[in-house]
Amino acid sequence: MESEKDVFDITIVGGGPVGMFTAFYAGMRQATVKIIESLPQLGGQLAALYPDKYVYDVAGFPKIKASELVERLYEQMDQFENEVCLNEEVLDVTKENEIFTIKTNSQIHYSKTIIITAGNGAFKPRTMNLENEAKYENKNLYYSIKNMDEFADKDVVIFGGGDSAVDWALMLEKIAARVSIVHRRDRFRAHEHSVKQLKECSVNIVTPYVPAELIGGSKLDCIRLKQAKSKEILELEADAYLVNYGFISDLGPINHWGLAIENNSILVNSRAETNIPGMYAVGDISMYPGKVELMATGFGEAPIAVSNAKVYIDPTESMHVAHSTSIMSRKNNKENQEKVAQS
Repeated sequence: MESEKDVFDITIVGGGPVGMFTAFYAGMRQATVKIIESLPQLGGQLAALYPDKYVYDVAGFPKIKASELVERLYEQMDQFENEVCLNEEVLDVTKENEIFTIKTNSQIHYSKTIIITAGNGAFKPRTMNLENEAKYENKNLYYSIKNMDEFADKDVVIFGGGDSAVDWALMLEKIAARVSIVHRRDRFRAHEHSVKQLKECSVNIVTPYVPAELIGGSKLDCIRLKQAKSKEILELEADAYLVNYGFISDLGPINHWGLAIENNSILVNSRAETNIPGMYAVGDISMYPGKVELMATGFGEAPIAVSNAKVYIDPTESMHVAHSTSIMSRKNNKENQEKVAQS
């Protein structure tokens, strides 16, 4: 094994919003921290798929653009030293003499504890499962939006009935020439307030219809819809089509780490502990009775996992810590003293 200095206190697997906040809180607890992220940037789905989308359910922000939230989280975690490893997928985890050996696609890491914050694991969009669908992908058929301005003054059709579909309909309605939303049911699954806004704005609601056929040449010209009940046919022409059917999650190698997994989630207790001592899970990837899958929930779970990891490493550590104002004040005073000493 490598030298003691290469063994981190806490290694965080997953660099999404919850992973970033976990790194910050671990820094506040004076732990040595490493983040391993499979994507080329931190921020998870917010950065990779929805940078222009507004997030409304983070405490203290009436609304905040996803890309800005990621920037704020980075600024927050960057107050403490941490090592970030991007483009690395964790393939295998073993434990010997109370130290985890973490093997990725490019190197080996060592850690006293692991906190898994990998969201829903690897994700790929659910498609409409129609013939020639792949042919039109990223021409004028999309599964996510990275730049809203590309849809300005265009006729846009959105497929889906959940939060993402309704949120995008409300946002694009402000800049697009026309927005239609197609859902297979009359009732939408999005937050009630968002659905109320949808019904009160100019978005054309097309229910209950399902996509049946794609019509086009070099690009998608029209989608033929079938009425879910009567089988009536309707054709929708548009400049751009957005499919928001969610994502198919895949835990990948995590399935083989010996963790207790149920319904694609890692089972944890009230201390965020998995069935493997020293390994914790928080955020959407974890599950316990009464869990509500929200980013805000993951933010609340992070201090629980970090504090328990600290006690696992050193049983004399306290679960009850000073307020953040006191911790940061001491940190800033120490840094100022060091600057004075160096001058």
